[in-house]
Amino acid sequence: MARAGVEELPIYPEQRQCAHPTTEQVLRLFSLAERHHLLQHGLTVQVFDLSLTDLQRRVLAFLGVPASAF
Repeated sequence: MARAGVEELPIYPEQRQCAHPTTEQVLRLFSLAERHHLLQHGLTVQVFDLSLTDLQRRVLAFLGVPASAF
């Protein structure tokens, strides 16, 4: 965050700002992210991909994780 010039992120509940996110807060940010596969007779009929929020994408970028890997 410091290298990017970002002092705080709205990572707390109610989107309150946080200057030093903990691992617990980062994991909570992604805790409801889900991907679903609709199967019929063992074959994938449709995939319901997750939609990452802008904040989730920013955090992944700070961590050096491409959004495509999530």
